[in-house]
Amino acid sequence: MEGMKRLLAFAFLPVLLLADGASGLSWKTPAAWKALPERPMRAATYSVPGTPEAGECAVFYFGPGQGGAVEPNITRWEGQFPTKSSPTKRSAGTVAGHKTTYLDLSGTYAWSPSPMSPDKVMKPDYRMLGAIVESPQGSVFFKFTGPAKVVAAQEAAFKAMIQGITK
Repeated sequence: MEGMKRLLAFAFLPVLLLADGASGLSWKTPAAWKALPERPMRAATYSVPGTPEAGECAVFYFGPGQGGAVEPNITRWEGQFPTKSSPTKRSAGTVAGHKTTYLDLSGTYAWSPSPMSPDKVMKPDYRMLGAIVESPQGSVFFKFTGPAKVVAAQEAAFKAMIQGITK
């Protein structure tokens, strides 16, 4: 019987990991966004429709005590915009009872084909909306990047997803 319980637990594990949630938090993905296949270091990745190209919302969760503090992550994200068209906009709030830091960057984005890749493709007129939700089980990092027009068109959907996070 104990072996059967373990087997069932492992059978359902992939479903739990692919759900729209991490760190004991859940969110509702905007209807127009498309979930993409699993990628390393990500809890979820979404393609966000738009032209001239789609945007991407990546959700990172590394576990309790992992992923680094808020400030170094913000500094790293700012570094991905070597040329900014305006100063970084930051704000703070609370989501599902957890401290949340919001970020809004725009300018030329140094897109990388993979984490730690030295290769960068400069993408002008890009924008990033970020949200870092600090949970006792580990922070969840939401990073929405894309052409500025695409991000502007989907900004309300991104904000609604973050504000709608539940425990």
